Amino acid sequence: MNAQQLKQFVDRVWDDSIIPTLCDYIRIPNKSENFDPQWAEHGHMDKAAELMRKWCEAHALAGTTIELMRLPGRTPLLYIEVPGDIDDTVLMYGHLDKQPEFTGWLPGLDPWTPVIRDGRLYGRGGADDGYAVFGSLLSLLALADQNIPFARCIILIEAGEESGSPDLPAYIDALAGRIGEPSLVVCLDAECSNYDQFWCTTSLRGNLIGTLRVEVLREGVHSGMASGIAASSFRIARQLLARVEDAATGEILVSELQGNIPADRLQQAAAAASALGDAVHRKLPFVEGMKPMSDDPAELLLNSTWRPTLSVTGVEGIPAASNAGNVLRPMTAFVLSFRLPPGVDPEKAAIAVKQTLEADPPYGAHVAFELESSMGGWNAPSTEPWLADAIQSASRNFFGRDAMYMGTGGSIPFMGMLSEKFPKTQFLVTGVLGPHSNAHGPNEFLDIETGKRVTACVSQVVAEHGRRGAPGSRL
Repeated sequence: MNAQQLKQFVDRVWDDSIIPTLCDYIRIPNKSENFDPQWAEHGHMDKAAELMRKWCEAHALAGTTIELMRLPGRTPLLYIEVPGDIDDTVLMYGHLDKQPEFTGWLPGLDPWTPVIRDGRLYGRGGADDGYAVFGSLLSLLALADQNIPFARCIILIEAGEESGSPDLPAYIDALAGRIGEPSLVVCLDAECSNYDQFWCTTSLRGNLIGTLRVEVLREGVHSGMASGIAASSFRIARQLLARVEDAATGEILVSELQGNIPADRLQQAAAAASALGDAVHRKLPFVEGMKPMSDDPAELLLNSTWRPTLSVTGVEGIPAASNAGNVLRPMTAFVLSFRLPPGVDPEKAAIAVKQTLEADPPYGAHVAFELESSMGGWNAPSTEPWLADAIQSASRNFFGRDAMYMGTGGSIPFMGMLSEKFPKTQFLVTGVLGPHSNAHGPNEFLDIETGKRVTACVSQVVAEHGRRGAPGSRL
């Protein structure tokens, strides 16, 4: 492989074609189905999928199959099959649905308006995860440009990842005979802890979401008359939350949500912390004077990747400050989002949380924890020597520095699904979601140079898979 030629090829296609198409993609408000239940009627998801399909058709290698699949009642799925020179299969994954707008976008920026500033493409979905289909296909085009053989590659781009991938199992079942059993999975939907190295995700936390609802009155009443007689629903909710989380430390107190951290993941966290230092927490937009939960960057990494946490992500029953009266409110509800360590059983965790919150409610208040969803985490299988070597070589070729390995605090349901289905498969999970890229919040951006470099790295890994890593290779 001529690494310089490959990088020049990748850069040219990114500049000439991918970036303009990503700009068109950002303009489409194709929010995931949980955030747009009428997605089918609005047509945004189909428009985004068609945009990607047309680009892939315009750039496809000879013999490539491209299908925009629509199972009844399901969001669409883009299926691409690129014939290879080697008797093996690589499965490449990404998604095209987006998070909602959120608030707080800087002046001149908007979720549905692409803006390029200082080498970064701003707008919702460019980094999470619009670039994935383009980067995946381009990584193969770059190999074909140098006549480098590779295995048959299947690219799956789903449209429901941000909603927990509810439709993906049905598509995987429908396509099982065509997919076969891949020996390598490449996922372009993960984080990078800086923009200077090739980062590989080794684990993902699971997620348990539900609503805690506390009711104390049939209707609101004057707080001067009722307070001291009727307990505040907010105070009761605080008591209940204290059963599951230590308010002083953030430690989760329910044993069913705790997991063991493998020795190799501890070592990788220490190495990543050494490379990143205080960048581990500086990537967050802290208010002035705010400090992280630990002074040890390794502990912060483990907190956010291998330990359970709780975030309150929504509230009901509390009026806005501008509309608050002197009323003892009848009800308070909190949306609770627990992050689960890899290996924790999500069903057992959900039962334990529900029992802990609902048992013996204070003052006889009506308390209910309504589960919305629970999904397990994922821990990658041990990396085979060929893949470790390929990752390291690619990082040095295209970033000029060693590759790094780290867990990620978020969830990609597809990874756990594939690990169960293909226990012998190797995984390369990587991405462009680096410091301040803010995928689910305001001012989301794609660092363009990182996108190019990650594409080139994936290309080299796929080439090495074909050259020496693929069982059954005819080379």
